[in-house]
Amino acid sequence: MNVNKYILRLAAIYNLLWGAWVVIFPTSFFDLTGMEQINHVMIWQGMGMVIGVYGLGYWWASFDALRHWPIVAVGFLGKIFGPIGFLFGYLKGDVPFEFFYTLITNDFIWWIPFVYILYQVHIQTQWKLSDNTPYKFEEKSYKAAG
Repeated sequence: MNVNKYILRLAAIYNLLWGAWVVIFPTSFFDLTGMEQINHVMIWQGMGMVIGVYGLGYWWASFDALRHWPIVAVGFLGKIFGPIGFLFGYLKGDVPFEFFYTLITNDFIWWIPFVYILYQVHIQTQWKLSDNTPYKFEEKSYKAAG
């Protein structure tokens, strides 16, 4: 198994577990960090669902990371913009510092592995999208019966 497959499968498992944890036990993160409970638990559960869906994408991308690099790139962008959003919210006083803990495991630890994969994409494919899809759309002319 190649390194990219290990990275993306590990990311997939982590995201699926974290997402399920947040959906099934939505208040537990706030209990663990001593943060005030949120008013709209459903929004936090939605975040868990999105993180879990990223996990599915990472799993599928793990079969050929260089071909499915857009999934990796979208995940990496989320891992960059999440901390930026936290910083803005924290500086405005809208987000407590304790929320930083989610950034460590959800974002920061994945920066180097995802950059590693995306660097390979740059070197080996020059960011090309694959046109070797197994299914090709063929335009057919259908005549009306009659």
